[in-house]
Amino acid sequence: MLNNTSRFQESLDKRKEEGTLRRLKLQSDGIDFYSNDYLGFARSKELQYLLLQKITDNPQLLSGSTGSRLISGNSDIAVSVEKDIAQKHQFESALLFPSGYNANLALFSTLPSRHDTVIVDEQVHRSVHDGCKLSNAKKLKFKHNDLEDLKNILKKQKNHCYIAIESLYSMEGDFAPIREIASLASKYKASLIVDEAHVFGVFGYGLIEQYQLQNQVSTAVVTYGKALGAHGAAILCNETVKSYLINFASPFIYTTSAQDFQWMNIKTGYDFLDQNNELAEKLQNNIKVFRSRNIQSPSAETSPIQAIIIPDNKKLKGLQDVLFKEGFLTYAIYSPTVKEGSERLRICLHSFNTEEEIVKLTGIIKEFI
Repeated sequence: MLNNTSRFQESLDKRKEEGTLRRLKLQSDGIDFYSNDYLGFARSKELQYLLLQKITDNPQLLSGSTGSRLISGNSDIAVSVEKDIAQKHQFESALLFPSGYNANLALFSTLPSRHDTVIVDEQVHRSVHDGCKLSNAKKLKFKHNDLEDLKNILKKQKNHCYIAIESLYSMEGDFAPIREIASLASKYKASLIVDEAHVFGVFGYGLIEQYQLQNQVSTAVVTYGKALGAHGAAILCNETVKSYLINFASPFIYTTSAQDFQWMNIKTGYDFLDQNNELAEKLQNNIKVFRSRNIQSPSAETSPIQAIIIPDNKKLKGLQDVLFKEGFLTYAIYSPTVKEGSERLRICLHSFNTEEEIVKLTGIIKEFI
């Protein structure tokens, strides 16, 4: 039994006083403006039926994998899905992981050595930072989406560098200048690692595929818990990197593999995405409706994530409470998740939201701010 929990309670009490204490909550009934289910796959009855058919035809999909993929947890389905993913994204290889966090942890704890430097965008996902902590490499930050700052840092480095960015940032809702960063990486012989979590599905297979940057990106992470409405992730890379991760990445080696159903869910999700391109178009139409309401936001015009900066915790919580009472589910983000003074209401738009819902939501926000 722990005897030093008093400091834990003090920290929890402080967060409670500040109104930033995190709690687990059950899903509420309401209009969804907070989930990452951008294309509505997680609620799609049609997709659910397809998955049910897969299980009916092969109930073994629901069985546990029984071990890590290096022992008893590998399967024909996992291998086949990896080949399909690599082919679709036009990469040499792919390696599946149970989550995007796990994939980033594996990448950044394994690839950089103590002689390397990892240069990360200051707004890159926490999983990248946590992965770097497990590495012996030096980590440096560059100002968010600032090409000049990145260039100046690269100039000063004598050893090999990795550059870590996201295609679309989940807090700001803005895009990385991925083509320009890819050019800088090539110029300074750095390895570019791109997290495509929030663009996959929303913009086809992602910005790497859209801009045909496969030969300029060292590795990429694609996650399936957002637009695909599933769970898991894949690292896109060449055969050498895949083999190196299999041999040296602790998060891969020492993790029990997911059930085959998770991998089949991903495969089915890709097929469903290919057959329902109109959902991404509906999403873009809804984003246009939101942007037409003239609410100030640092987010990109075509981003499904629209941030509204409200640098006052009480005011931010008040707005969220009012929206909840009106039936709208939104998410308020407080410091330290974001910098103090940049607290925000994070609006996620979806293909299934209606124009009427968006107009009513934005009307309440306008009145409040």
